[in-house]
Amino acid sequence: MNTKRRGRTSAKTSKGTRKARAGAPARSYKANWTVAANAGRSVKNRVAALAGLTRAVCDDNETFQGMLSILRDKSTPIAVRLAALSSLQAATFSVIKFNACRPAYLAALRSVASDPDPELRQRVLGVLSREHDGYAQKLLLEGLQKPEKALVPPEKALQLLSYDIHAEAYPVAREIVRKPPNAAAKREALRLLAADAASAPVFEKILRDKSESAEIRQLSASALLSLAPAKLQAHARAMVLDKSESDELKSTSLTALTHFGEEKAVAQDNALQKTVGLLIGKAAASAILKRVAKSFLAKYRR
Repeated sequence: MNTKRRGRTSAKTSKGTRKARAGAPARSYKANWTVAANAGRSVKNRVAALAGLTRAVCDDNETFQGMLSILRDKSTPIAVRLAALSSLQAATFSVIKFNACRPAYLAALRSVASDPDPELRQRVLGVLSREHDGYAQKLLLEGLQKPEKALVPPEKALQLLSYDIHAEAYPVAREIVRKPPNAAAKREALRLLAADAASAPVFEKILRDKSESAEIRQLSASALLSLAPAKLQAHARAMVLDKSESDELKSTSLTALTHFGEEKAVAQDNALQKTVGLLIGKAAASAILKRVAKSFLAKYRR
């Protein structure tokens, strides 16, 4: 008899535990929001509470609007505002469920795109850029054209604009290549221009300019491979034949010719093959250049 009672008691306990567990998420959600919304609680507690609200943030309009208010409120500690942004971002992964909330979410992001806090600004502009948001693109372009209005560093603005490139970004990027505020901005401008066929002459000029860094010249070679492969082949040949060219750029040129050159023309280019053969025996040539030269001849030598 006692065994049966213990069995019944155990079953009841187990059933009650399951019920408690089933109800726990709802209670936890309500408790989390109570803490998150309470300006009197510590920043640490509010941040932790917001992290627990990601899944159901769009289920309750009052909570959702409250989280948007936290995000927009400049008097709220920035750590709490950033936590609210993270929770909202996480909620967007439930695409269908979040659709009804998306317009209000994007409107709130636009309202803080020019926020005084640089980290929040950059994160918000990043989210909006990935959404192909026209307002964010306008702000980023304006900051590149008028540095005093810039919301993020120029290299970051160019990076964000590359998520959804429009024609108006190309002239701005070309101007930055011409007069770069820093090396990183020039690099990002060139990466953006790699999708612009009209910028092929820019890349040709940089590729042949020995005063440019090897990284920038190699980036230009990569862009030309996509934009104007025939021109890249002509420049690569000339650079291999140029005795004053660096081993690094000769290696880049030979690699391009080996893998992407017009095979018949390269195979019949006696001057090129002779020069490459001499590179292998050149004592001062780098190990990388010699290895690339051997690969080239293995493919093209008759």
